Amino acid sequence: MPKQEVIAKTSKKIGVDTGGTFTDIVMYTNGALLTHKVLSTRRNPAHAVIQGVGEILRMHNTDTERVEIVHGSTVATNALLERRGARIALVTTKGFEDILEIGRQARPNLYDFFVERPAPLVPADRRFGVSERTLHTGEIQTEIESSELDALARQLATLELDAIAICFLFAYVNPQNEQIVAEHLTSRLEIPISCSHEVLPEYREYARFSTTVANAYIRPTLERHLSTLIASRQFPESFRLMLSNGGSVSARIFQHRRAQLTSPSNNAQTENLRYRGESVGIRTVLSGPAGGVLGAYQIAKTAGYDQIITFDMGGTSTDVSLCNNGISLTTESTISGLPIKVPLIDIHTVGAGGGSIATVDTGGALRVGPESAGADPGPICYGNNGEDITVTDANLFLGRIAATQFLDGAMSLDTDKPHIHIEKFAAHLGISPLQAADGILKVANAAMERAIKVISVERGFDTRDFTLVSFGGAGGLHAAFMAENLGIETILIPPNGGLLSAYGMLFADVIKDYSQTVLWQLEKRSDENLVEALNTGFEALLTRAENEMKSEGFTPDQLKVNRSLDMRYAGQSYELNIPYQNGIEVTNPSHSTGGGIQTLVEKFHIAHAARFGYARTDAPVEVVNLRLTTVGETDKPSIQPTPLSDPDASEARIVQTPVIFENESLPTHFYRREALRPGNQIAGPAVVTEFSATTVIPPNFSAVVDAYQNLILTKK
Repeated sequence: MPKQEVIAKTSKKIGVDTGGTFTDIVMYTNGALLTHKVLSTRRNPAHAVIQGVGEILRMHNTDTERVEIVHGSTVATNALLERRGARIALVTTKGFEDILEIGRQARPNLYDFFVERPAPLVPADRRFGVSERTLHTGEIQTEIESSELDALARQLATLELDAIAICFLFAYVNPQNEQIVAEHLTSRLEIPISCSHEVLPEYREYARFSTTVANAYIRPTLERHLSTLIASRQFPESFRLMLSNGGSVSARIFQHRRAQLTSPSNNAQTENLRYRGESVGIRTVLSGPAGGVLGAYQIAKTAGYDQIITFDMGGTSTDVSLCNNGISLTTESTISGLPIKVPLIDIHTVGAGGGSIATVDTGGALRVGPESAGADPGPICYGNNGEDITVTDANLFLGRIAATQFLDGAMSLDTDKPHIHIEKFAAHLGISPLQAADGILKVANAAMERAIKVISVERGFDTRDFTLVSFGGAGGLHAAFMAENLGIETILIPPNGGLLSAYGMLFADVIKDYSQTVLWQLEKRSDENLVEALNTGFEALLTRAENEMKSEGFTPDQLKVNRSLDMRYAGQSYELNIPYQNGIEVTNPSHSTGGGIQTLVEKFHIAHAARFGYARTDAPVEVVNLRLTTVGETDKPSIQPTPLSDPDASEARIVQTPVIFENESLPTHFYRREALRPGNQIAGPAVVTEFSATTVIPPNFSAVVDAYQNLILTKK
């Protein structure tokens, strides 16, 4: 990022993040970080990506040779949210075709009499049952008849399908029947097939079915997106796709699918590529926000902050995540009402962003979002014939955005039309225009504060113990007000915050995760028996991981391997993930670094008490799933500190104009972020503008530029 001293081994590296309003590009080359931003193209996001990458390469006289590109995208997420995915069919165990319809007993809106459950991604007429049965022990009780498979293939061939999901009962124990059906359909139909034992080899059939179906639903859309990028010749075959777990994977795994379908091979590398290609789609659903959390944590940790809450406010939504001495992962995500059980960075999203639309509901109350003006037409001030008042329009009305400095002056904002629309909006509410604009911002802030409380207060964390790391194009406009309401004392705003998700992708390692359900009650096993079972289970996962990472260019000795266990009290319906790094020594389990059964149980009791406030030390404990994550490290930028200079920031001032705070007009200095130097101090009220974002420093706050070019805001 500008003025930071950055060192990396690779000569050229690009991070690309496709958002709802803007597509962001960050390029590292020759020891510098260069940035670019273009409006997203909603109908085909690949067009904006190609345009943006092409422009930044041309601006800096660079070509694609030896450029490493990591791309995060909302393509998969939007396909789920807007139900614009593929036409798919579900093949399942006969009699269980309606699992997707039945779902769970849980009611998220307990007292809502008019709640509408989201429709299944596969309608009833495209759900097919097969006469097969695998028992919970893995024994095949009913084998599949070839005549039934032939009839199924003929029926599916008439439906003009884009993809197929295969989900059988207990396939996570023995996948044989799923494999038989997949091989038969692959030989007849040249479309992607997602099998539950590949996507999610874990128990709980609804979550497994839902995740597998979602993978099949978004896979063709994602594949078309990547194919468009590769066809543009600006994206080398080696470019990588950002994943929701904070890692990345080679995009070439998608390119080999059709060759594998038509020419099955026993070659191990080909089979590994096929596996990851068929199951990786669902792992990209939060790839853009994941890049933001990764970048925010890297910057904050470098600056000396280990406990942070990330606040990523973009044009369409706001994403928040709590990092307590590390990035938090979860396997219990829900997107558009669908459970998604693959490991993701623990991110909570609300429909409040700079483009969120202000409305008045039938009861006369002011509402903001979740509807967004997006990039086209966008906020009224963009001048694209937008008619809906947005959060950005309200900020501009109050003077908190410099109309002539937006995108470094590349885009001038219209100040007249927002005034006209806000005056009409205020008249409808029966209040002044200033109150209306201020009310819009406060309603948006309240929604985002609730999101932060979900990941902090509701999980036993005190927000006062954390630093708020604010980024996204609109984050700095709201960070100080939200931090004050949440009792957060320190705010860190990195430079180029509007491009931080793209920047974070430069830090993405190649990460692949694996799991296997085991359902072991520990009290029924001896230390020696448990050791053997754990070693056998993890060895199987590690063998698969090492084979697949070879296709990414990593040898076994280059991998970092993390092991963990999902554990619970017997009878519970949820688990906690317990790290299991060092394992248990077979020769002397009670004195090993990993400990024996009792040590595992004690670790679980401690974790349960920390999470829920109590521990049932007399209850039997179960290991539900084994989890293994492999990490292949990539070259990354390394941000170096810069010596502090004089506190006087007057050289960075560009103008002084009135800005409204609590309905009071105050003379406010505007500063150019790129002209600030480490050690500079700014007293509020003030506004700091930069290419990709704007930061508001309220009257009761002050800011200092640290050695890493971060703005550190604190209350006076």
